[in-house]
Amino acid sequence: MQLADLLTDIHALEESILIFERKYGVRSETFYAAYISGEEPDDEHWVLDFSEWASVYQTWLARQAAYRNEVQRLQRGTASLSGLIRVAV
Repeated sequence: MQLADLLTDIHALEESILIFERKYGVRSETFYAAYISGEEPDDEHWVLDFSEWASVYQTWLARQAAYRNEVQRLQRGTASLSGLIRVAV
């Protein structure tokens, strides 16, 4: 995946994440830690939201890692930010 595509995905995922964080009043990393430890939602109406939130957050984490890896790969050929921007655009 290209750097620009990864960044577009990251921004779209962050928009979805913000919706969940505002709705439930909890940061995603706090929610996700509880979710993966098996904590169940208090309200059965939250189950689908929690499942989607966890999925979006997992994808966001994966895209963040892919972005970092791609930046490192591109910076091997050019150490400067300007050089990275030229390659990424």
